Amino acid sequence: MSANSRPFHRLALLLALFLSVLGAGAASVQEFAEKIAPLIDPAKLLTLGERGANSRVQKAVYFLERARQENFTATKVMDAALKQVRYPTPFAAQLTKKALLGNLASAQRYGCLDAAGLEQMQHGLSPTIRTGPSAGQELSVDHVIPRAVVPELDNVIANLRFLPERKNASKNDKVNKAARKLADELYQAGLLSRYGYGLVRSHR
Repeated sequence: MSANSRPFHRLALLLALFLSVLGAGAASVQEFAEKIAPLIDPAKLLTLGERGANSRVQKAVYFLERARQENFTATKVMDAALKQVRYPTPFAAQLTKKALLGNLASAQRYGCLDAAGLEQMQHGLSPTIRTGPSAGQELSVDHVIPRAVVPELDNVIANLRFLPERKNASKNDKVNKAARKLADELYQAGLLSRYGYGLVRSHR
């Protein structure tokens, strides 16, 4: 190798190394996405029993946090996961993504993403809240629109959010302003039937 060609050879090696790093990152994002996709697949969610999606939300947030710890953005992982499943509309996928990213933020805010919390979430269990006035309680899965009002939304990911267990248990079956707004969105997204939408709008 001539002296003049050495700088170009080094540049080629550096470029190859850079491209391999990018490739490894993409593969890792895909790997996390492949873990999440079956958990949020609408076709599979329809086959679940009562509150069957609750544990899936915990597991999905676990994988999002693991991806974040590996320096991958949760948004990119969710985008990759949603490409692997079929939602009725792009808006439905967007609402699912928003709900899970919001739950990830809640788990972080409540201090649930320590080693013990992640161990629980990995197995679909509710982690223990570590910070704030709700410390010591479980971070449970709540239905924004009560399942007693619209049972068809029982296992719709976009209708599930994290809430401290006591606050969740103290809720009644009233449909508040936030639930009505979400019902509008779920109906537009094709995740809520006309009949279910009517139940929300007429509920007092």
